[in-house]
Amino acid sequence: MPQASLDSAREAMVAHQIRTCDVLDECLLERLRTVPREDFVPVGRRAAAFADAPIPIGRGQVMFAPMLDARLINALALAPRDRVLEIGTGTGYVTAVMAGLAGFIHSVEIMPEFKLRASTSLAAHGIANVLLETGDGARGWPRHAPYDAILVSGALPLGPDPQFRESLAVGGRLVVIVGESPAMEARLIVRERADHFTERSLFETDVPVLMNAPRRERFSF
Repeated sequence: MPQASLDSAREAMVAHQIRTCDVLDECLLERLRTVPREDFVPVGRRAAAFADAPIPIGRGQVMFAPMLDARLINALALAPRDRVLEIGTGTGYVTAVMAGLAGFIHSVEIMPEFKLRASTSLAAHGIANVLLETGDGARGWPRHAPYDAILVSGALPLGPDPQFRESLAVGGRLVVIVGESPAMEARLIVRERADHFTERSLFETDVPVLMNAPRRERFSF
């Protein structure tokens, strides 16, 4: 597909999918227009880069639909000096979008092959304010805390481990998807004071569970 056609498709994605779900922050919208989503999709899936649907990336994981990516990032209300923790690098697309909105991104990926591909894609686009690490972040990643914002890119059936909350700076925001399919919801948790958190539901969704996330025991009789 010619570059002009890709640019038009990306603009249409923003206009018809993302703006219509009340994502109106102009800095975020401009970032979504300029980050070439098509360069972060798996090989052979380029034609589906702008579709309003998740894209399989292997190991039972997906690249979220553009609208869901946008709504999750929008809820973080990122500022230029924020330090952000991302659990689940995936293809690196959300990492790339957030890197243009915040000061620094710490992104953790459990799959070494995912991290390698994301690192290559980010480097190809000159994105340097990111540290990618391989590890299991299902219960948090306090190594570089405190964070101004945390995004968990996969469902946590039992909700976030307390370590996530404790890793937030005062004023910090945590966006996480909680529940089991098909009844999941995105939630925003804010550390208002050192000892006080607020939490509210954002919207319903259905995504793959984060690898190694704690789940309720299932009994068979």
